[in-house]
Amino acid sequence: MRNSAGSSLRKGRLTMKKIEWKYKRKKPSVNVRQKDEVVYLTFPGLEKAGVCHGFSTRLGGVSKGDLSSMNLSFTRGDQEENVQENFRRIADAIGFCAEDLVLSSQVHETRIRKVTAENRGEGILRPAVPGIDGLVTNEKEVPLYTSYADCVPLLFFDPQKQVIAMAHSGWRGTVAKIGEKMVHVMTEEYGSRPEDILAAIGPSICRDCYEVSEDVAEAFRQIFLPEAWTEILEDKGEGKYQLDLWKANEKILLGAGILPEHLEVSALCTCCNSALLFSHRASAGRRGNLGCFMCLKEE
Repeated sequence: MRNSAGSSLRKGRLTMKKIEWKYKRKKPSVNVRQKDEVVYLTFPGLEKAGVCHGFSTRLGGVSKGDLSSMNLSFTRGDQEENVQENFRRIADAIGFCAEDLVLSSQVHETRIRKVTAENRGEGILRPAVPGIDGLVTNEKEVPLYTSYADCVPLLFFDPQKQVIAMAHSGWRGTVAKIGEKMVHVMTEEYGSRPEDILAAIGPSICRDCYEVSEDVAEAFRQIFLPEAWTEILEDKGEGKYQLDLWKANEKILLGAGILPEHLEVSALCTCCNSALLFSHRASAGRRGNLGCFMCLKEE
């Protein structure tokens, strides 16, 4: 399914009249937002709840070539000044201070870090703590960042306890149920109740684009009951499968106690939309990184 949200340059300014987003579901849970030339995405439920958040696109930055233009990674061969400018632009668009960001340093595992105001600037002004695939905080004006280029962004917000969290869930993180682990951390550390938590599954690679091998398929068969296998895996023969990370994470989050009406799925595939979103698979690794951001704002 296609939806025009438009991108053209008119008098040097980006407009959204001609962007064609390719959605995988008839009712996607995503809003397209723009400030100046920066185009980013939000989730309707989180937006309605009033939490500051956003997911970047490739549009509105200063990086060049394969990294054009909103690359948000210091490790993809970009010039540091370009990445810093991109962070400044996306922060201004979404509504937080770039220098306060706390960046994850992801390794496809399940380590989750509690973040406080003392951690502001880690990954931006000084090195990030390595080996972190999830961030969580209940402190105001501490913006969190996780990075993507096909893996699944998981976003969480507890409006009762005022807790935000994000997790990076590739296939390894999904098998290890990092989403379920985040719900447990929010429950145990902050007193959240799963039924109060709003969650979103962000732009990432879809089932149609994600072919995996037998060993990956077997890892998923080990954590799901047989009746769920056909929902998550499509057997293509010769040891090849199409893997549905959206459905797998959806089942994991519902199993952790998230209510169906509190769970959104963007239905945007990074690989199908590789002109607008960085995709590792579509680019054969020649790409920048997208960023997912959340921040609790002072009232």
